[in-house]
Amino acid sequence: MNRKAFIFDLDGVIVDTAKYHFLAWQKIASQLDIEFTPEHNEKLKGVSRIRSLDLILELGNINATQEQKDQWLTQKNEDYLSYLVNMNFSEILPGVMPILQFLKENNQGIALGSASKNAKPILEKTGIINYFEVIVDGNDVTNAKPDPEVFLQAAKFLGIDSEDSVVFEDSVAGIQAANIAKMVSVGIGDNTVLHEAKYIFKDFTYMDTSFIEALINK
Repeated sequence: MNRKAFIFDLDGVIVDTAKYHFLAWQKIASQLDIEFTPEHNEKLKGVSRIRSLDLILELGNINATQEQKDQWLTQKNEDYLSYLVNMNFSEILPGVMPILQFLKENNQGIALGSASKNAKPILEKTGIINYFEVIVDGNDVTNAKPDPEVFLQAAKFLGIDSEDSVVFEDSVAGIQAANIAKMVSVGIGDNTVLHEAKYIFKDFTYMDTSFIEALINK
């Protein structure tokens, strides 16, 4: 069987930490009298922490000093981390484990490619870190998606060409990054939002191992 690279985003793909990001950002927004809705939060998917704060400040037409921004970024991360303390295996999204299990049993390259700087602790708390041969997260890259740096690094560390790589993503920026890298993009989520992806599934429960097998044998 061919050996391909299967690269997973984290938030919204393996675990739903998006809800914790939302709560932490909403807390800051409310301090600044900015209305911050779940729809606004959608636009922050796959976006760096610094850019996310800028987008929220733009919503309220707020100009801030770098010192204020640094303070809010620190607060946001501390609040977010406080939500992660109680994470466990039950937080893994439905359908993810059978796919990871199948890839591992078939000796495929499994990597994480995430903008999150908290990827390793999350994988440890959910008990699945050993499935990942390579972890590339926000601590390892300088360019945010749609720049493909995080995915290119993951493929490189696995020793597998971009053309033989598959990316699972729930954000528009992540799908664009995979496409720019000439990787097979698999969208997890809403097909109207992720229409640039080569394949789209509502979630992993809609995907079976025959689909993965077909990708391996391509």
